[in-house]
Amino acid sequence: MYAKGEYVVHPGQGVCKVEDVTDGPDAMYKLMPIRNTHALLISFPAANESRLRPVLSRDEAIAIIEGYPTLEVDDFTDHSGAAEEEHFKAQMKEGTCNDSVRIVKTVRQRIRRARDAGRKPPVIYERLLREARERTLSELAVALESTPEDVQELFERQSPEEGDEE
Repeated sequence: MYAKGEYVVHPGQGVCKVEDVTDGPDAMYKLMPIRNTHALLISFPAANESRLRPVLSRDEAIAIIEGYPTLEVDDFTDHSGAAEEEHFKAQMKEGTCNDSVRIVKTVRQRIRRARDAGRKPPVIYERLLREARERTLSELAVALESTPEDVQELFERQSPEEGDEE
């Protein structure tokens, strides 16, 4: 079980702080999402604990940032924007921080290609980029005991062209 004060990754809300843990047959975690601007305490059944995962370690976070330049992009494509969005959102919900980083890199590349071709990128790309970026930066910031802005700077030092879309 996770303990009060620990950080976990909730599949839908991203990084949350465990505010409380109740005991008994209906044991619950009380989780506070860290990137939510509105105070929204989530009650999450301890019986579903396997759907939560711990936040990365500091070493894992550093490895992800350092590995960014060589990280492969996701080659999933579909003519339906809705299918692409569903694919990437499922990866964010059920995957790792590295999966979210891969989504950021993939979507940035697709946005860049559209702009280079003189086209406006699909709106879903902007939505996916924003969500994956927020999830990534918040988890890495907790792991590194830093801020999302500082983590963004670390990524930009690894791959300076990645700051171009901001």
